[in-house]
Amino acid sequence: MQHLRAVPCSPLPGRLTEGPVWDPRRGELLWVDIPDGLVHRAALTPAGHDGPGDGLPDLAPVATLRLDRPVGAVVPCASGALLAAAGTSFLHLAEDTPVAEAVELAAPVLPDDGLPRRMNDAAVDPAGRLLAGTMAYDESPGAGSLYRLDDHGLVTLLDSVTISNGLGWSPDGSRLYYADSPTGRVDVFAYDPDTGALSDRTPFAVLDHGVPDGLTVDSEGRVWVAVWGGGEVLAFAADGTPHARVEVAASHVTSCAFAGPELDVLVITTATEGLDEERRRAEPDAGRLFVCRPGATGLPTTPYADR
Repeated sequence: MQHLRAVPCSPLPGRLTEGPVWDPRRGELLWVDIPDGLVHRAALTPAGHDGPGDGLPDLAPVATLRLDRPVGAVVPCASGALLAAAGTSFLHLAEDTPVAEAVELAAPVLPDDGLPRRMNDAAVDPAGRLLAGTMAYDESPGAGSLYRLDDHGLVTLLDSVTISNGLGWSPDGSRLYYADSPTGRVDVFAYDPDTGALSDRTPFAVLDHGVPDGLTVDSEGRVWVAVWGGGEVLAFAADGTPHARVEVAASHVTSCAFAGPELDVLVITTATEGLDEERRRAEPDAGRLFVCRPGATGLPTTPYADR
């Protein structure tokens, strides 16, 4: 198995940084800091003396948008706008708009059980549909769901989810990888690229420590999984066998994505949330973004089809 090490880059640490996604139209990385409602943008800069080292590029912050609610994920749209899974709804944000001009596209009907919920991870499928999931703030078992949003509206794909997390598709779009974090595994579904329907759920990879968080799929069909509580990203071949381990100097690794014009830089997000003061002192780079070159390239980003 390949062993790699990621290094921290320039953006300041966040509480719960998540959901990195490369926006090829802007040539920027997007990511969120969930509890603070922040949507960040940064440019990938060439490797240099002031960068993170090891001949790796850095991230130079460009702009930050503050929403009025927690934001689980953000994705670029075909129109040039952004789509945010925020609070318990989906917000369409015109390019560089203030939050007051955000337009709510849809919101799921939630159970009337008194449990506060929020959106968590989200991703766009190869046809331009958004899949996004929810969770209860107190992580109550089975309180979350997975939804699909497209021009036909909002559809519930899965119920009885606890922490809806990583989403990614095989290069041909016929397989969906998905993590409900407390299960300790990544599952795979047969995915119908024409309709977005799911079927034939089976376990794909079981973690022996930590829990799976966000994930991404490379151009060879390998699945790169952020391990919350494990201080690493693990990569699995399409048959589920281990391929690589990326060491990260932060226990709570939240997600990862391939970035850059060649999609050959793996950007990794981490969190300080859930660390006590002793662990924070021991992990001064927790909450930062990290980068490495794993010798793989990612799949092109598909924007949400809003036009």
